Amino acid sequence: MENNFNIQEELKKLPGQPGVYIMHDEEDHIIYVGKAVSLKNRVRQYFQSSRNKGVKIEQMVTHIRRFEYIVTDSELEALVLECNLIKEHHPKYNTMLMDDKTYPFIKVTVNEEYPRVLLARKMAKDKAKYFGPYTSAGAVRDTLDLLHRLFHIRSCNRNLPKDIGKDRPCLNYHIHQCDAPCQGYITKEEYAKYVQKVLRFLNGDYESVVKDLEEKMNIASEELEFEKAIEYRELIGSVKKIAQKQKITDSSGLDRDVLAAAAEGEDAVVQVFFIRGGKLIGRDHFYLRITKGEPLKEVLNSFIKQYYAGTPFIPTELMLEEELPDAKLLEDWLSAKRGGKVTLRVPKKGTKEKLVELAKQNAVMVLSKDKERLKREEKKTIGAVQELEELLGISGLNRMEAYDISNTNGFESVGSMIVYEKGKPKRNDYRKFKIKGIQGADDYGSMREVLTRRFVHGLKEREDDKIHGGFTVFPDIILMDGGKGQVNIAIQVLEELKLVIPVCGMVKDDNHRTRGLYYQNEEIPIDKSCEAFKLITRIQDEAHRFAIEYHRRLRGKEQVHSILDDIEGIGPARRKALMRQYMSLDKIKEASIEELMKIPSMNEKSATSVYQFFHR
Repeated sequence: MENNFNIQEELKKLPGQPGVYIMHDEEDHIIYVGKAVSLKNRVRQYFQSSRNKGVKIEQMVTHIRRFEYIVTDSELEALVLECNLIKEHHPKYNTMLMDDKTYPFIKVTVNEEYPRVLLARKMAKDKAKYFGPYTSAGAVRDTLDLLHRLFHIRSCNRNLPKDIGKDRPCLNYHIHQCDAPCQGYITKEEYAKYVQKVLRFLNGDYESVVKDLEEKMNIASEELEFEKAIEYRELIGSVKKIAQKQKITDSSGLDRDVLAAAAEGEDAVVQVFFIRGGKLIGRDHFYLRITKGEPLKEVLNSFIKQYYAGTPFIPTELMLEEELPDAKLLEDWLSAKRGGKVTLRVPKKGTKEKLVELAKQNAVMVLSKDKERLKREEKKTIGAVQELEELLGISGLNRMEAYDISNTNGFESVGSMIVYEKGKPKRNDYRKFKIKGIQGADDYGSMREVLTRRFVHGLKEREDDKIHGGFTVFPDIILMDGGKGQVNIAIQVLEELKLVIPVCGMVKDDNHRTRGLYYQNEEIPIDKSCEAFKLITRIQDEAHRFAIEYHRRLRGKEQVHSILDDIEGIGPARRKALMRQYMSLDKIKEASIEELMKIPSMNEKSATSVYQFFHR
């Protein structure tokens, strides 16, 4: 930290240009990030005692020890930079979105000759058609199932027409959910007609589908094909059920999000209604951590910047309960992200105003209903992290990474990396490692390889300016599933890479249960009834589960390549016999030809082959 930073002198040097300002506390933690049309005017306001700044700002200013700023070419650039910095640093006095939700799409691969209908988590620029986003993955899967039953569109990954006739038709053909274009049983033209029906259905044309099914049901009934008639009747019921969920809200056909907020103390909820093509397709709510007394328009302002910075779909209109301070700027930013005009609107009368009021009522209801649950959740997550900070004597533990190694008697070793942020698992950032450079049951060596690969990869991504790379964000602390030995391995790797990250070991007793923490060459006892202990246990269990799950899947699919497979004359049966007899590669290496020949499935030729492989 810069101890000689003179705030009053630095205020005189501020430029009158747009940009982002960053406030630091006495421990040099970033506590607030803001944007300004004029850095000179905006930053000075914080230190003018005559201004009515509000409770949050008054409290924050008492902790500011220095500030820095980044000049941008426009206020819009400042807004984008502000969003990125808030997302990266999670400043204490910025309103923070606590939820990290993603919504699924239905993807029709019209860019393929024989299109498929799939669930997609992201909207990519791949010339496919996307419908959604939808608020329920279960509803999307139900819709996909119905589409396959109705129109018999393929769901396989075969490369058509290149692979036509190369393999037998799959189960979907035999249960009448695919017309097997992979066999040439349906022409490209006929298949295209079904794809067009799928697109019309997803655009809301349910009536023509119901009418067509009713005709088929009546014909089947007249011809006494009652089982087929019942099947059509069930399909009609499924279509009507999905159509009923797509409640019409207006006739404009626009894509809209309706937003309203409710707040109490330091908790806030934003309710969002999703309207797509004029239809209400779902709703969801989001929790935010705010400063007591923060105005709702500021809550909505912060929510829009954080939520729409990460969502893949932006509607043409946001309907709000009140005017926002950055309305024009937000419109320009959202329009640039969408590639088309986006409007922020505050309806004053009619059905649109009632819809905003309904969103408001839902926000109030959710906040009231979930207040106690939120407190319990915070105690288990953020409260547990704070307890851990006190135990270790450090602060700012937002992101925690834990690692584990799994193998079968030294064979087929794999490593896992799990991530917790704010005391909650962040599964999108989990990573798996197949150990490449270590043979045998060498957990220390395997851990060294995993950590080295993880941080070397991260440093490379940072050099390449990959802001959203999988390894770019480094942890605030590394948790090792072991004591002094594991911690020292991690410290050695970090020192070699010139990285400074705290490392804490999770020490176990003789029954493999956590008894304390190993930090800075000292074992720290931990109360087993405290939330920090429960969080550590959850992290340990999760790291172990993730590693074991990956290892089992690889073994189950026989995807892990054993070094024994490279030995001439050693097939699956002899490999298993060697593993059963010697339990590790090191033992196999030490065995003589005579000892190897004693294994029932081995003969002199195969035993010699194994011996020479390890001694050449």
